[in-house]
Amino acid sequence: MKEKQIHWEKLDNTANLFPAIAGQNTTNVYRISVTLTEYIEEGLLQEALDRVLPRFDTFRVRLRKGIFWHYFETNSRPAPLVRLESEYPCRYIEPYANNNYLFRITYYKCRINLEVFHVLADGMGGVNFLREITYQYLRLKYAKLEHDESDEFSDETSMNTEDSYVKNYKKSHKKGYHTKKAVMVKGEMLLAGEMSVMHGYMPVTELKEACRKYDVSINEYFTAVFLYSIYMEYLHGQPSKKPVAASIPVNLRPFFDSLTTRNFFVMVSAVFTPDRENIPFEEVVSIVRESLRGQINKEHLEELFSYNVSNQKNIFLRFVPIFIKILAMRFVYRSSAKANTTTVTNIGNIKIEEPYQPYIRHFHAMISRSTGQNIKGAICSYQNTMVFTITSVLADVSIQRRFFRMLAEDGITVIVETNGAVRED
Repeated sequence: MKEKQIHWEKLDNTANLFPAIAGQNTTNVYRISVTLTEYIEEGLLQEALDRVLPRFDTFRVRLRKGIFWHYFETNSRPAPLVRLESEYPCRYIEPYANNNYLFRITYYKCRINLEVFHVLADGMGGVNFLREITYQYLRLKYAKLEHDESDEFSDETSMNTEDSYVKNYKKSHKKGYHTKKAVMVKGEMLLAGEMSVMHGYMPVTELKEACRKYDVSINEYFTAVFLYSIYMEYLHGQPSKKPVAASIPVNLRPFFDSLTTRNFFVMVSAVFTPDRENIPFEEVVSIVRESLRGQINKEHLEELFSYNVSNQKNIFLRFVPIFIKILAMRFVYRSSAKANTTTVTNIGNIKIEEPYQPYIRHFHAMISRSTGQNIKGAICSYQNTMVFTITSVLADVSIQRRFFRMLAEDGITVIVETNGAVRED
């Protein structure tokens, strides 16, 4: 028998933040789900996970606390148990109750859910892992999908685990993030642990047609509609000294030729300040478009993450004990979190190999609440179906209704699905 080897690895630059701020109210857990054409068989799903996990180094780890930083260590325990979904999404992952793993797999009817503590990976890493588990599950279930290389991973799946932040870091001392306080959407809250989820399904072709009308990308369009919905439903179209702002994660891989499965993104912000009553939507679209296009370029993105890496590399800060670093990171995070009203993240188009496509209906993505952000949006697409998912811990759903109604008014056919966690009027 081969002796089991235990390896350790540093956290990437972004991941260092998540253990410092994670808790029951700020879980930093995201979910990516795939809906199949038939009900899930628990035993086969567990077997699929058991087969895939040992070869997926990004997820086969436990989190340890060192003197100066957290770090990953190989987790040699059995895979966590697959369970029938019985709780609300994106809840805190308690490692000690999960074989020390930092992800969970649940299922409900035809749907497989992967929930990931963001310290492990961003959306690309999550998609890689869920896709391979799904492929393995379908091979186990359907004999005609078996082949001689059934244990080989898809060509779409990267196994690269480099820290692309450090690799692409350039010396910088500029702080690229603004910290002006933004509007925070408040109101009656759902019960602790509850989360309202609304999925809006729409044809990609109709969505692109609406985007052409405003000369914007899909990201720009969704962000503008979401911010405008907050402006009209929460501020009731009234002026505000505070801006309405959306934090937008930007995938850095295309800009720096990276294939890492770990975190590699930065946040930019789409911001508009309502300086008068009833600003027309067309004006907000223009503001959002110019705001994002002015930030999403290689030079500016490099500047954003290089500033963060420079702090990590600072010789004086490196040897500060971890408990002091945690206190400092919490303070900085709480200050910067108030600069955004919400977050809108786009996982992108999820590609599936042709033999498996007939067994898959669609995908979802969703993100948990965080400090100052009680409502958020997440986007993903598969084939010709785009899904915009709004998660919220607020009882009122007027913002969600306005959002989907605006899409329909722009000629987009939208089918809305909800988990029912709403306030009865």
